[in-house]
Amino acid sequence: MAETQTLTPDFERLAEDIVRVVGPRGLVTDPEALEPHLVDMRGRFRGLAPFVVKPADTREMAEVVRLCNQAAAPTVPQGGNTGLVGGSIPFEAGGEVIVSTARMNRIREVDAANFTMTVEAGCILQSIQAAAAEADRLFPLSLGAQGSCQIGGNLSTNAGGVQVLRYGNMRDLVLGLEVVLPDGQIWNGLRGLRKDNTGYDLKQLFIGAEGTLGIITAAVLKLFARPREVVTAFAAVGDPAAAVELLGRTRVASGEGVTSFELIPRIGLDFACAHVAGCADPLSQPSDWYVLIELYGGREGCGLRDALEEMLGQAYEDGVVADATLADSEARSADLWRLREGLVEGQKFEGGSIKHDISVPVSSVPRFIEEATRLVEDLIPGVRPVPFGHVGDGNIHFNLSQPPSADREAFLGRWDEVNGAVHDLVNRLNGSISAEHGLGRIKVSENRRFKSPIELEMMRRVKQAFDPANLMNPGKVL
Repeated sequence: MAETQTLTPDFERLAEDIVRVVGPRGLVTDPEALEPHLVDMRGRFRGLAPFVVKPADTREMAEVVRLCNQAAAPTVPQGGNTGLVGGSIPFEAGGEVIVSTARMNRIREVDAANFTMTVEAGCILQSIQAAAAEADRLFPLSLGAQGSCQIGGNLSTNAGGVQVLRYGNMRDLVLGLEVVLPDGQIWNGLRGLRKDNTGYDLKQLFIGAEGTLGIITAAVLKLFARPREVVTAFAAVGDPAAAVELLGRTRVASGEGVTSFELIPRIGLDFACAHVAGCADPLSQPSDWYVLIELYGGREGCGLRDALEEMLGQAYEDGVVADATLADSEARSADLWRLREGLVEGQKFEGGSIKHDISVPVSSVPRFIEEATRLVEDLIPGVRPVPFGHVGDGNIHFNLSQPPSADREAFLGRWDEVNGAVHDLVNRLNGSISAEHGLGRIKVSENRRFKSPIELEMMRRVKQAFDPANLMNPGKVL
């Protein structure tokens, strides 16, 4: 879709019209207050915008969108601005209005009997988790940015996280949506139904669309039984193939009780221990690879710990596992998870990092890591691959730390070249170039290389049907 409009919006007049709807508190024009909205989390993009609008409710949002549509002013929806592909950042020309959901942060209803919660788009993920826990329920989406990301952004990017293996992506955690359409109409699809066979599942069009078809304003989320037993283990394995073998054994031994199964390379553990407070190697001998395993059980003492311990013992005898430790307290479990979180933070201290968020079939994870590592080492001698992530669902974050002596900017200048080579391999393995971060601005052209013409044409037809003037987050996704 084109990124420019045929009409030039009168932003001064539009601001006057919008402030009558949202009040002075809902319009941000001060340059200092605008700044955080213009830069993405990784600092790769810095856009411009005449102002930021912060509607307080769905009615205000609808009127703001209607006014922008009437003025031919493109809008860029923005939640917590924690995205990693530039999808919530305007372009540098300064011709787009940022529409923030930050003030739309009410939890409208918790229906414990129906195992659902109705929330507004600006609710912080961690607040939703806490509200679910207060009702003795679980909302399982769990991300590193959960203290600042908003559920609207999670929905718009189809967020994943560390518990997809058991509970699914954001698509799997939603029963209904409320959406403001590009012309300002409100679609109220807030139905808490698990069975509704009355036509197209319209909510799925907006989940993962990154605000290009409309702005999600509220959602009915699925809740789950809160676990009564949590078992966490950290195991050393020889290679990713052994990790995949151990995943299968763990799923069978636990009766599909596996909630998380995370792959950690030795270099990632070293980065965490070197740079992040509270991180320490939990095992006596180093290994090239590790997995972090977590199981959820419905009641205390249901045998999950014994099952995991027995399985790990057999895996040790069979040479699949070199060593392992099971957490004996919540604090110890938190220590093990700190290693997983610390490897991401630790990379920041090691210079520039070229990122990949890819997925392949779980069975292809070992081949991908082996071939991708060889590929990037040939491209950039001395590069330090840090492949980690959600091996349980085939999502690997194939991050590359610069050679220690390299120039940071020169290294990062090869981002597109390296991405292209790695994505070619992913495509050969029938994988995806974006597993959970979305397409945003970074991967639009790459997506064109791998999507079939008919898939792209169907996506364009959907976009044209909902947003014929191309005013909703133009230049993203398509």
